[in-house]
Order: sequence, then structure tokens, then C-alpha cells
Amino acid sequence: MQDQIKINDAITVGAQPTAEQLSGLKDSGFRSVLNLRADGEDDQPLSPHDEGEQAKQLGLEYENIPVTMKTMSPELVDRVRGQFGKLPTPIYVHCQKGKRAGAMAMMHTACEAGKSGDETLAMAEQMGFECNQPQLAEFVKSYVDNNRK
Repeated sequence: MQDQIKINDAITVGAQPTAEQLSGLKDSGFRSVLNLRADGEDDQPLSPHDEGEQAKQLGLEYENIPVTMKTMSPELVDRVRGQFGKLPTPIYVHCQKGKRAGAMAMMHTACEAGKSGDETLAMAEQMGFECNQPQLAEFVKSYVDNNRK
């Protein structure tokens, strides 16, 4: 599947898979799928419920935590980060195109590594994540600065 960015050996982020691509994730060795899309978003090849059903039929662990700019909060990030410690790895994390998923994965790995918010944004840019939403960039920076180890 194209449009994937491997964050580390445990986490890869990208766009929402189709039913066929979901099967390909299993074949590629992924053990879990973390869907950050809310039900009813535009351009959903599978609803979160249908994606979960198919993932489970394929033998993949599946979790859906809807993340939107309106619901973004430190508590929501903590909830998503908790899944990185619970779900079997490697985990495929997705939203529609991978931006929310990338932000969540970058915040998690940066906090675990003791990076600053500015270092996180620079690292995200180097990996190909464009943060063209000032509100999201500020949130990422603030969250990491307040939660790093």
C-alpha cells in the first residue's frame, strides 16, 4: 500500500485502507489497525464498524478512536497513546490521509524519546508530514513539551 510512513518498527501511519488494502496489511505483517476516523466522515471506503469487522475476520486487532480538530485534547492524545502500548505491533494507524495519524504517532514517539515540541515538529517535517494547520502545530508542540519523559 502506498502513502505509508514508517515511524518505527512498531508504528506505521497512512491513509485509510480499502477492504482489499486491509487484507494486504495483514499479508505485510501488521498485527493491529488503529483507526482515528469518526463515523460519517467524507470519503470513507469502510465505516469504522465495517473496517473493524473485516480487520477481526483477518485476524487483526482493531481499535477506533475518533479524532477531529474539534475533539483534539490532551486526554484524547493520552487515550490514543495508550493503544500504542496495548495493541500488538506492528500497528497501522490511519485517518483519511494520514495527517492526524502522523500527528498522534509523532507526539507519542517524541514524548517517549524526551524530545521537545520544536524538535517534534522538525522531525515530522523531515519525515514528510506537512503541518499546514497552525492550530495543530501549536497543539503538537504544547502537548509534547508538557508530556515528554
